[in-house]
Amino acid sequence: MANIILLGPPGAGKGTQAKRLEETRGMVQLSTGDMLKEAIAKGTDLGRRVEGIMARGELVTDEIVIGLIEAKMTEGARGGFIFDGFPRTLKQADALAELMARTGSRLDRVIEMQVDDAALVERITGRFTCGNCGAVYHDRTHPTKVPGVCDACGSTDLRRRADDNAETLKTRLMEYYKKTSPLIGYYYAKGVLTSVDGLADVDTVSSAIAAVLD
Repeated sequence: MANIILLGPPGAGKGTQAKRLEETRGMVQLSTGDMLKEAIAKGTDLGRRVEGIMARGELVTDEIVIGLIEAKMTEGARGGFIFDGFPRTLKQADALAELMARTGSRLDRVIEMQVDDAALVERITGRFTCGNCGAVYHDRTHPTKVPGVCDACGSTDLRRRADDNAETLKTRLMEYYKKTSPLIGYYYAKGVLTSVDGLADVDTVSSAIAAVLD
């Protein structure tokens, strides 16, 4: 059992690797966005607070996010937890450390998925998905066999995310480097940071992460 953070810029493949860890190790991915939606759907006290905050167009506070994480952690997980989208700042990292101490838990590893910006932009701007079955493709590395037709289900409903363009991605990368990349030094100083090549193929990245956890 291990509690880990997957750290890296948008498009580094954190979500893909988190899903693999859930499937292979019984870990539970704690996604900030998913937890907020779940709390609202369940109508918990915290969920009602979140719903009101979001309805007013305000940002959900770190205190509330920590509360959601703590609630999920009390449910337990056979293989441990994967933190996704939190922490994003040094202040949030301190809050997570306090939560771990309070609950008698520990953060075992922080895995940085290193990427080259130019290669990352190419990876993201070239990807598209099938609106019918969710299959993922890429203009250069994984095109459909028949242009405009999904290999898996035959649908012609192939889509690109509106924010999968070079300018939007560069803005998101700048936000990451300003606010989140300081966490690399923070966790290095704590002796829990390991880096892997995030631009390798999915199986190679999975193997590298498995080696870290084993």
